[in-house]
Amino acid sequence: MVRLITRLPAALDAQLDRDSDLTFFEYHVLSMLSEAPGHVLRMSRLAQLASASLSRLSNVVKRLESRGLLRREPDPDDGRATCAALTDAGLLAVQEASHGHVAIVRELVIDALTPAQLNQLHGAYEKILSRLDPVAITRPEWLDS
Repeated sequence: MVRLITRLPAALDAQLDRDSDLTFFEYHVLSMLSEAPGHVLRMSRLAQLASASLSRLSNVVKRLESRGLLRREPDPDDGRATCAALTDAGLLAVQEASHGHVAIVRELVIDALTPAQLNQLHGAYEKILSRLDPVAITRPEWLDS
């Protein structure tokens, strides 16, 4: 299991870096924003979804902002909080990166398993996630709709 949870992210990171000049974590952040309503999330919520500390997220957001892929803006509901908003360039970058990312995930994971094995894997990781994240704080709310 340790080999899998270290090797798979490394392989995904290498593909994204090679093909899209993004790290896996940067892609994940952009992806969460691309799926969020209005392409905007409060930084604290984005950190939860990305399973990252606010300081790690802030460093990545600063890099992505300098590349024009997102911008920070005050939260309209709470001026003390900050939101990350995906720019048009960021949306295009994540859409373009998704093609290669989906292909490598399919090659390394989906195609390696039978449909029955995929169902078993899904059931197993849901049980593990329920222990790691019992209140599902890392689950995007838009998946529930």
